[in-house]
Amino acid sequence: MSNDTAKSKRTTHGRPRLFSSYSGEMAIFNTRVKLIWAILGGAAVLALPFFFQRDMVALFTTVFIYAIGGIGLNLLTGYAGQVSLGQAFFLGIGAYTAAVLGGESKGDVIGLGWDMAIWLPLAGLVPAIIALILAPLAARVRGLYLAILTLGLVFIGEHIFKEAKPLTGGAGVGRTPAEPVLFGFDLFSNHEILGVDVDRFTVYYFACFIIFVVLALLARNFTRSRFGRSFAAVRDRDVAAEVMGVSLLRTKSLAFAVSAFYAGIAGALLSVIIGRISPETWNFFLSIDFLAVIFIGGLATITGSIMGAIFVVMLPQLVKALTGVLPIDQGVGQGGLLNVFELQTIIFGVLIVVFLIAEPRGIYGLWIRLRNYFKAWPFSY
Repeated sequence: MSNDTAKSKRTTHGRPRLFSSYSGEMAIFNTRVKLIWAILGGAAVLALPFFFQRDMVALFTTVFIYAIGGIGLNLLTGYAGQVSLGQAFFLGIGAYTAAVLGGESKGDVIGLGWDMAIWLPLAGLVPAIIALILAPLAARVRGLYLAILTLGLVFIGEHIFKEAKPLTGGAGVGRTPAEPVLFGFDLFSNHEILGVDVDRFTVYYFACFIIFVVLALLARNFTRSRFGRSFAAVRDRDVAAEVMGVSLLRTKSLAFAVSAFYAGIAGALLSVIIGRISPETWNFFLSIDFLAVIFIGGLATITGSIMGAIFVVMLPQLVKALTGVLPIDQGVGQGGLLNVFELQTIIFGVLIVVFLIAEPRGIYGLWIRLRNYFKAWPFSY
């Protein structure tokens, strides 16, 4: 072994946080600790459904779906700086695209019965195409005006969903979602895998987990590309970015399209969990849920989107568990001073305000502060 090689190895082991290249620093697992935690986390996720009841497994599946939608919104709002309140609209478009292409025809309701390998990608592509069509309008405004414009999409979409009865089933009636059958394998039915009986919620849990991992890795790589750097430039100072040669229209349009694609995939997967989808599902409050995912979890971070999804999906369960001990005169629940949904909405609103003021990077930012504190202890900085 040459002296240069030995010196290089000593330097690597002695200074693990020293990166000699930009690609090395920006790698997904740029330290051994991150890789170990990723492996342990993956193993825990794979074992999780075998230790919980089916209702909890369905909630864990919903976490993956919300994380997918949250990542898409974070690419638009956190990375590109474009505030959007219209995520529920694109979720609905994705859900109904999947239902029309992969569902069954019943009466006047259209269903083509296609395979999941076809309807799932199209459930993302159709909202992305609609977002590209609307992007030139959205690119003309920003800030509060952009938020109001995207909010209008939710109300327009809800009206269209109610009136397009051959596609959606109509208001108050709804329709069945797409059949999650992939190459003849039903992802939402009981199966025997390696001699073990696996119920349908667990099968669908693993399917959604795989889709989530693929889309999360794609988003992480996307943010490290030149497109991700263009997003950050537009977010930080759009005028300066345009002076440097970044096309604002192209960058904002791409951000809207990618975000809508992720929302469409999430809407299609979520519709299977819901069981029967109606136009009232895709409303303003659903958009608030996804805003809570990124603001509470952390803006401009994929990990924050995952943390926010866990918090938003699991919060109602925590509220229900604390109904008997919360300091409210008539308690929380049926017939009480507040119900679970109302209290959940209040908590979301308060936490969004608190995190915007105290910690803009949300739960992920708190984790970074805590990690850095213990890494630097006993020194204050």
